[in-house]
Amino acid sequence: MRVDLSQGMTPCSTRVMNLSHMLTESARRLGEAPGLIWGDRAWSWATLEARACALAQALVQDCGVRKGDRVLVQSSNCNQMFEAMFACWRAGAVWVPANYRLSPDDLAYLAHSSGARFLLCGERFTEHARACAPHVDATILIGAEYEALIAKHMGAVPEPVEVQRDDPAWFFFTSGTTGKPKAAVLTHGQLAFVITNHLCDLMPGTGPEDASLVVAPLSHGAGIHQLAQAAHGVTTILPAGEKFDPAEVWELVARHRVTNMFTVPTIVKLLVEHPSVDAHDHSSLRYVIYAGAPMYRADQIRALEKLGPVLVQYFGLGEVTGNITVLPPAHHHIADDKMRIGSCGFARTGMQVQIQNDKGEEVALGETGEIAVIGPAVFAGYFNNPEANAKSFRNGWFLTGDLGHMDAQGFVYLTGRASDMYISGGSNIYPREIEEKLLEHPDLSEVAVLGVPDPVWGEIGMAVCVPAPGAQVEGKSVLDWLEPKLARYKMPRHVVLWDALPKSAYGKITKKMIREELEARGELPAKAG
Repeated sequence: MRVDLSQGMTPCSTRVMNLSHMLTESARRLGEAPGLIWGDRAWSWATLEARACALAQALVQDCGVRKGDRVLVQSSNCNQMFEAMFACWRAGAVWVPANYRLSPDDLAYLAHSSGARFLLCGERFTEHARACAPHVDATILIGAEYEALIAKHMGAVPEPVEVQRDDPAWFFFTSGTTGKPKAAVLTHGQLAFVITNHLCDLMPGTGPEDASLVVAPLSHGAGIHQLAQAAHGVTTILPAGEKFDPAEVWELVARHRVTNMFTVPTIVKLLVEHPSVDAHDHSSLRYVIYAGAPMYRADQIRALEKLGPVLVQYFGLGEVTGNITVLPPAHHHIADDKMRIGSCGFARTGMQVQIQNDKGEEVALGETGEIAVIGPAVFAGYFNNPEANAKSFRNGWFLTGDLGHMDAQGFVYLTGRASDMYISGGSNIYPREIEEKLLEHPDLSEVAVLGVPDPVWGEIGMAVCVPAPGAQVEGKSVLDWLEPKLARYKMPRHVVLWDALPKSAYGKITKKMIREELEARGELPAKAG
């Protein structure tokens, strides 16, 4: 039968697999094989599936969760966080994980802006739960309360809720130039593509014989990475301690024959420079995947010398779930003449990357412009934020806000940022949020925060402050005042005090002029390493 497409066609169905089915499939195939190991405890795939099913039943029967309800999550890495993600999807809910290092007020803002009905919260985050209480219908504490729900419904196997390609699955919090977090809507259909793409481009050949070590919070990129592991039945390893410990990481790599891990350049640097790297066998590693920021060339060389040809770089914002470019092991070299130094790789499978001018036209090869991308990995848009959506899309292309150029072979090179955002230890830092906090200080009249190079964290924050007339302040006192008001990873490391900030002819404070003044005064931190 020949189908006539000249009159157009209406899709017969847009229904897709509920993402919870990935855990079901791994449990069917692998049963009692270990799916998750945390410290000295292990959970089989079958156990993880049974617990996820029990929690899904509790969410629907005891909590009244309905399709599309948002479940906000405040938790450090644990087995409950891993299994609850699949439970939420099975129940039709949207997974809304937060960076657990946020302050209670920050989390309350996320609860309100996401429209979350429920909060899944670690027992030790009592202040966070209290701050969110006015915004959610109910809170489930990870601990005795959570385990009681699991026990109550153990044995239940609720049918996964039917989902369509564009049904929300995950609200991935990111930020814009305003510094206020925005919920990027990741859908069931989009994430299915992302998972496939990760397995195809980042870690080909990965399967049940492999093991993956988590060295970052599961709330963001590491969670997406572990989702791909679950899809192929790869054992996930969680370090016992919450604090990053290179010696523990290398001991776990050796003990569990870890084959892949996802991290950021700062962590790779700390791992390969720690003496424990030479005390443990890490020959099992096949893929050490890094993203979140470019890696200094000296750090690339050091990592390649220590670990061998295992580095994989990718470039991708949360809105594209990491799926913009990839630089696989074959394109990482110790020799400079064999390495495209500064490149973040070529377009991911199924994605198209373009360098555009401000009119949306593709620029010539080698010319700098804004990096734009289209493809199935692009998110559905920001939740309840039409203004941000209008600014982020043009002619169907998602605009990353990053500047770069492309060579004749399609390799992309990042050359700057369209905004003032900087990256410290793999985390995006938005100066305006910090500036707004600093301006609440009674003795400050003007402030500016910018990122400055740092050999360990990539970039760190530097605050330039102008005291109010007649006020006497010191840099340390400013930081002491700011510390309880800001997540620790957002804290500036340096403060300088000026009589006034330089301004343009239009009276505008520009970071470019401030940076030039810092250089002229010799007040930029010394670059070490």
